Amino acid sequence: MVTLRALAPEDASALARIYSGAPIRHTTGRPLTLTQVQEKIRAALARGAENPRAQWSWGILAADEMIGLIALRRRSPSMGTISYILREDTWGNGYATQAAQRVVAVAFTTAGLNWLEAMHHPDNPASGRVLAKAGFSRIGTADRDSETGLVSYELYALETDGHGILPIDR
Repeated sequence: MVTLRALAPEDASALARIYSGAPIRHTTGRPLTLTQVQEKIRAALARGAENPRAQWSWGILAADEMIGLIALRRRSPSMGTISYILREDTWGNGYATQAAQRVVAVAFTTAGLNWLEAMHHPDNPASGRVLAKAGFSRIGTADRDSETGLVSYELYALETDGHGILPIDR
């Protein structure tokens, strides 16, 4: 079972551990320094105070230990994206799925969104399984620039009509 909570300045060392090793292979590609992590936390706290709010960031906790980060970003009045990262030693326990399911609920209620998207690197199929378990459907690919050229990320979406999740036919 995971819990989500707002980030706090004292989370810097745990977040630095999360943003290192295998978890960053398909994200930043480089570990974040303590200074970079502290700035990430400061930025998340500042975005949390904005009105209207465009981004939410939560630490993912298991047994009261921070094991990951999940974020919801408003891209338009009705559409948002989610992203997440977990420490490698916590992979395969369903933590990302539980966190994603909770963020989907926030997106469709508190944030008032009706369409969510998420994507994952093609070499990270486990992330696609997380999204499918959280209710997302694969809708195609999205090309993203990388240090080695364009990479076609797997693109997923989830839609609601305010009463429940709708099937996506694409």
